[in-house]
Amino acid sequence: MTRISMFFWGLIGLVTGSWLLSDSLWVSPFAYFPFRHVFVQYSGLLAVFMMSAALVLALRLRTLERWLGGLDKMYRLHKWLGIGALVMATLHWWWAQGTKWMVGWGWLDKPVRQGAKQELAGLEAWFRGQRGLAETLGEWAFYIAALLIILALVRAVPYHLFRKTHKLLAIVFLPLAWHSLILMEFRYWTGPIGWLTLIVTVAGSVAAVLLLMGWPARARRVTGEIVSIIHYPELRVFECSVRVGEGWQGHKAGQFAFVTSNESEGAHPYTIASGWDPGSRSLKFVVKELGDHTRRVSRSLHEGMKVALEGPYGGFDFEDDCRTQIWVGGGIGITPFIARMNVLARKPDGRNVYLFHATPDISERALNKLRADAESAGVNLVVRCSKTDGRLTPQDIRDAVPDWSQSSLWFCGPVAMANSLFSQFRKWGVPNRRLHREFFDMR
Repeated sequence: MTRISMFFWGLIGLVTGSWLLSDSLWVSPFAYFPFRHVFVQYSGLLAVFMMSAALVLALRLRTLERWLGGLDKMYRLHKWLGIGALVMATLHWWWAQGTKWMVGWGWLDKPVRQGAKQELAGLEAWFRGQRGLAETLGEWAFYIAALLIILALVRAVPYHLFRKTHKLLAIVFLPLAWHSLILMEFRYWTGPIGWLTLIVTVAGSVAAVLLLMGWPARARRVTGEIVSIIHYPELRVFECSVRVGEGWQGHKAGQFAFVTSNESEGAHPYTIASGWDPGSRSLKFVVKELGDHTRRVSRSLHEGMKVALEGPYGGFDFEDDCRTQIWVGGGIGITPFIARMNVLARKPDGRNVYLFHATPDISERALNKLRADAESAGVNLVVRCSKTDGRLTPQDIRDAVPDWSQSSLWFCGPVAMANSLFSQFRKWGVPNRRLHREFFDMR
């Protein structure tokens, strides 16, 4: 089980286990309305826990990043927590609101209240007095949150719009946290679930406020200046070198940074395609013109231009105990391997390295630089142009690497290619701990 799965299912297990100490889904006698009551409580708590965890992950805390294996893994978990929160919140909303509709439509008979209302006093009476406001705030916050999460999942929504709308979830969480604390069964406060809910909602609320204040970007931002730009029109790629200020403490090959060249567009993640040299303090980025943003950036950047950087992030660091490593870079996924070759040229580590670069297009100028980098680093380079040579297959890699079964595999590139490659290597008996990939996807 990956650490992403451990975190996701561990959170569900923690909420469920703590809640079961105070309540149960198995009501007796079993009937619609008693079950509805406990399920609304359970689903609502699970939704707010997931959303709170997603907000804490958005802070990009170094400790969590290291434990999960990189910011790409954190964002993948963030995404699935968001989806999980949407599913549970929708179920919570339907059982709460849909039941009222079904009573109104005549599909359900509202249960008859028995006995006089219990007189409440003190803190419990105050909580009960806030229920109407909490219900209204929670309902409308749910509608807004559901819309924002769906927008985040729709790829057709431009990145700059996604970035601006997604930040609004931090605002929406605050009334949802209030809704959860007020409408949670008062008797839960005597059990672990009550205090755990308080801790989690406070943590989520603090994270929301920090995100709205611009953290962590504001706290970790470093200025830089573009010193050179090289275009490769055949590949629709440009190479940009940036000299960074004293705030940049260095990076490992394979890591990436968030770069801001236009405040209205915001920060975008780019892999650093160079090793760290404290003398030159220069970072190289190789960027593919894949969408509207990168095409605009390609036209707007110029030498001497000021940019802002935040990082480094990522756990794609080439650290393992294998004497042979297989690197596979699909298209623009070649960038972390360029950085690693830059490091190995200065400080060899004694490994046998085979680099496979699969690309649909070829630029002789770029290819010559890649060959020179590989030669300097002592890396065995295989270039596969899919348009002329066909697709790179797992069997091609196996045939080219004598001790492939004892090697580690490092991949960066298209998702479909990674899935095919990793699936085959697993069938051949290569354990998961030797299969590494970069989930370079921030939404």
